[in-house]
Amino acid sequence: MSDSSFRILIIGVLIACSLTHVRSDASDHRYKVGDVVPLYANKVGPFHNPSETYRYFDLPFCSPDGIIKEKREALGEVLNGDRLVSAPYKLNFRDEKDSAVACRKKLSEQDVAQFRSAVEKDFYFQMYYDDLPIWGFIGKVDKEGKTHPNEYKYFLYKHIQFDILYNKDRVIEISARMDPHSLVDLTEDKEVDVEFMYSVKWKETDTPFEKRMEKYSLSSSLPHHLEIHWFSIINSCVTVLLLTGFLATILMRVLKNDFVKYAQDEEAADDQEETGWKYIHGDVFRFPKYKSLFAAALGSGSQLFTLTVFIFMLALVGVFYPYNRGALFTALVVIYALTSGIAGYTAASFYCQLEGTNWVRNLLLTGCLFCGPLFLTFCFLNTVAIAYNATAALPFGTIVVIVLIWTLVTSPLLVLGGIAGKNSKAEFQAPCRTTKYPREIPPLPWYRSAIPQMAMAGFLPFSAIYIELYYIFASVWGHRIYTIYSILFIVFIILLIVTAFITVALTYFQLAAEDHEWWWRSFLCGGSTGAFIYAYCLYYYYARSDMSGFMQTSFFFGYMACICYGFFLMLGTVGFRASLLFVRHIYRSIKCE
Repeated sequence: MSDSSFRILIIGVLIACSLTHVRSDASDHRYKVGDVVPLYANKVGPFHNPSETYRYFDLPFCSPDGIIKEKREALGEVLNGDRLVSAPYKLNFRDEKDSAVACRKKLSEQDVAQFRSAVEKDFYFQMYYDDLPIWGFIGKVDKEGKTHPNEYKYFLYKHIQFDILYNKDRVIEISARMDPHSLVDLTEDKEVDVEFMYSVKWKETDTPFEKRMEKYSLSSSLPHHLEIHWFSIINSCVTVLLLTGFLATILMRVLKNDFVKYAQDEEAADDQEETGWKYIHGDVFRFPKYKSLFAAALGSGSQLFTLTVFIFMLALVGVFYPYNRGALFTALVVIYALTSGIAGYTAASFYCQLEGTNWVRNLLLTGCLFCGPLFLTFCFLNTVAIAYNATAALPFGTIVVIVLIWTLVTSPLLVLGGIAGKNSKAEFQAPCRTTKYPREIPPLPWYRSAIPQMAMAGFLPFSAIYIELYYIFASVWGHRIYTIYSILFIVFIILLIVTAFITVALTYFQLAAEDHEWWWRSFLCGGSTGAFIYAYCLYYYYARSDMSGFMQTSFFFGYMACICYGFFLMLGTVGFRASLLFVRHIYRSIKCE
């Protein structure tokens, strides 16, 4: 990558970092007694369906003045489904009050039915007070002594108790408790007069402002959770050590014997028939079929690998602190756009090394290989979200912004990278000459075909990460908080090592069986872990989660399909690159006539 491209990438990462610290307003979080502290209502939705969220006032809550003020949100907040509006409560700084009426409203029969449906689905609400998250359930279902759902009673909470900790002139912590004795009966469809009330208690604390977000990350740092994480690390390390030790011992011994055998054959007689991987030296560097698609897959995989590394760098320096999820989406969009030059350069350079001629078509294929399926999935899921009137539906303005980023940043950098790759004039380094006609591949047993090999190649890397996968899923598709990025980074490194080693081993066994079509096989074997992760999605959805409904199901399996496809491209690239280094090494070590 050129110096100018690298500078652009670094600037973009810094922009992503600056956009992550989304604030409630322009204040420095310092207040005087009686000052207005920003309080925004964010969204409501079924507790077990994290993607199915709605605007706060989609439920018939009342607003104090009948006016709903919307907060202007950053790109990451919109992508995260946040829709902040002014809340019906006023929590001025250190304003002691026992209780106050937020607003009064007469609920019609339709309003009662709407609230009852929300309570039945276990709806929760989320608010932000001085950028600190607040949660609470909007009601409860009384099932005590009842055996049939028709006998259940439904109640709406009408009183919220806010407990706020402060340190001098700053807010440190806030929690909301629903008063179990202040309820509205929603069981019958009849009009109800409701007074939505709240009370506030202020208490001083010594916790410094810089540590006020630490309590949200404590759940993932509890001793028993850390023990499980370290068990996962130890399990993965043992897997890596056993695998690398086994492969190193076997491959070094076998290769050493091969080198000795081939050296003796060359000294003894030239008319002896060659066998094994040396026998196909004239075909092993024969370029693969569909080389334009192959080069595009390598380009996309290289870009996704770079994107993942940069995301880990930002995570390790503390950018993605708890409940700043908008930061992650902003960083993903910005860094993906800025790394498109890497995809263009890698794809065009490798395509030209494979003696490809239509590099423009190759660039178009590279640009669409990952973005195309992602765009189609987004169109379908956004349509579903619009039909549900959910906050996951992106506004037209946000879609325009993303299209502009793709048009003005991603595409030009892809083209510039492609031009640089085409002009690099790098030659494919093949230690052996390729014969004019390919040798026929001998008949092989079924377990040496592509699908069984992919199954073997994907299982070991997946076994090294599956324990950590649960915590990641529970964070992304649930309400748990994941903050131990250092452990996740170690697991990622282990995943790369295991993927590289198992792909190299399978490539050697394939070549030893005189099967010279290893290019696509190494990519498919390396990326097969993505298929195992998607299979784990099925297990997690049906066995470990309580998600339900068409929207949540389509969002879960739709976006996880895109993520697993990205893993396939990234790990496939890792597997092929490792195999290419290995194949070049062994054929460079022998004399091939």
